[in-house]
Amino acid sequence: MFKTIINAIKTPEVRKKLLYTLLLIVIFRLGCYITVPGVDTFTLSEQMSAATNGVTGLIDTISGGAFSRLSIFAMSITPYITASIVIQLLSMVIPALERLVKEGGEQGKAKVNKYTKMLTILLSLIEGLGIFLSYKSSGIFLDTGVLGGVLTVISLMTGTAILMWLGEQITNKGIGNGISMLIFVGIISGLPQGITAVWGLIFETGSFSTVGLIKALALVVGVLVLVAGVVFIQLAERRIPVQYAKKVVGRKMVGAQNTHIPLKLAMAGVMPIIFASSFLTFPAMIIQIFVRDIATQTGFWATIYNFSIASSSSSVGIGYTIANAIVYLLLIIGFTYFYTYAMFNPAEISGNIKRNGGFIPGIRAGKPTTEYLSSVISKLTIVGGLFLAIIAIIPMLARFTNLNIAFGGTSILIVVGVALETIQQLESQLVTRHYKGFLE
Repeated sequence: MFKTIINAIKTPEVRKKLLYTLLLIVIFRLGCYITVPGVDTFTLSEQMSAATNGVTGLIDTISGGAFSRLSIFAMSITPYITASIVIQLLSMVIPALERLVKEGGEQGKAKVNKYTKMLTILLSLIEGLGIFLSYKSSGIFLDTGVLGGVLTVISLMTGTAILMWLGEQITNKGIGNGISMLIFVGIISGLPQGITAVWGLIFETGSFSTVGLIKALALVVGVLVLVAGVVFIQLAERRIPVQYAKKVVGRKMVGAQNTHIPLKLAMAGVMPIIFASSFLTFPAMIIQIFVRDIATQTGFWATIYNFSIASSSSSVGIGYTIANAIVYLLLIIGFTYFYTYAMFNPAEISGNIKRNGGFIPGIRAGKPTTEYLSSVISKLTIVGGLFLAIIAIIPMLARFTNLNIAFGGTSILIVVGVALETIQQLESQLVTRHYKGFLE
């Protein structure tokens, strides 16, 4: 990994992309400290010190502390993620949108991207309005009138639009997936605070504590095991052998070739984790907008709220946590299947193999090859999805052992997954640069 980074820095084209990505990340981090206009910062610090629990704590983790500072990036990139989920789910039930996604080519992708951005602005409007209404009576805002509300909502919407643009620029001109990179940076910005918390376990009574040391060591070992598991899943692959028969090209006879199709165990990467987390906590965001003091109430909406925040809050019971964990597992597996088949089309791969005179040993070309690839992909996806889901769920249950790392599993999955994807993209760009220089 370090060798890849050193080689990337030495390569002018890749170095420019790295520096461009770093510049946009710096802009993102600076924006996290720009507070929304018309906010009383002293009251804000008092209110947010106790408010970043449950779903707000989840948003604060992803946004790199921007929510607790009520900065222009307080809503993070979650409206865009939610909009992407909605558009992709609608493409499964609306034939015209499905054709646009599958057969529209570059123009189709551009239109879908346009629809996603429009929906993102609408969702950011709703969420921004919800934030203003939720904290209107807390004394955070100096002007609680219409003009003050409009200024707050527009500031938050503008922040989300800027994050969308930053993510798009990183994807197109930088290194890695822009949206994943912003979430990655937001999470690791809390690493110093996490190290301080672990150190605090050792001296939790004001002096050295043996029990605290054991807890800290158990936490560190658990994190290392999670990291190792994520790395294994992200790098594991199944290689499908493909043979190509001899054929005549021009006046030459091209010999038989043996190659393989690499099928990753976690082909969808970390996006199912990000989508599942956002999808699961979205009901709590909406409920908070329309129901005041929902955390202290009982009834149907309070039950839905507690279920929605169970993955990121230590204030709900074990029943909510177990139910949330089951739904979280199913969502991760579902999104993993969805993303895998969106990226890998067995029928298309089978057709390409057949057109080029190839075949999988023991499998006839055409439909049998498609069925075989579908079967392999299905088995790999269920194993990879289950493994990632279990890694995400175990820390949630570990909360009841007095180790409050409920969101740690998901954070580790995202951080390690994005880091691996970025390194792999660096390696591919270095290989492309090498062959280009060789051909020239």
